[in-house]
Amino acid sequence: MTPNEQEILMMISSSGDSKAKAFQALQMVKTGDYEKARELLAEAKKADIEAHNVQTAMISAALNADGSDSESISLLMVHAQDHYMTAQLARDLIEELVDVFEARDQRRGGVKE
Repeated sequence: MTPNEQEILMMISSSGDSKAKAFQALQMVKTGDYEKARELLAEAKKADIEAHNVQTAMISAALNADGSDSESISLLMVHAQDHYMTAQLARDLIEELVDVFEARDQRRGGVKE
C-alpha cells in the first residue's frame, strides 16, 4: 500500500468515525440526553477535522505536483471524498435535529421517561 493510499484510508476511517458518532448522538436524543448528544457531536467534529486535514494536505500536494502524480485523483480518493462529504452532512443535519428536539422538549417541560 502506498503512502497516498494510507492517507486516503485514514480519511475514510476518520469520516466513518465522524458519521458513527453523529448517529450515536441522534440516539441520545431519543432518551433526552442532550448533553451526551453534544459530546458525541463534538467528537464527530474532531474526526471531521482529522479527515479535512488529510484532504487539505492531499489537495495541496496535488496542486503542487507537476502533473506526473497519477495517484492524486484515484477511485479510492473519490470514494474517500464521498465518505467525507456524507459524514459532514450527517453531522450538520444531526446537530440541527438535536437543537430542534431539545427546544421542543424544553417547551414541553422535559423528556418523559
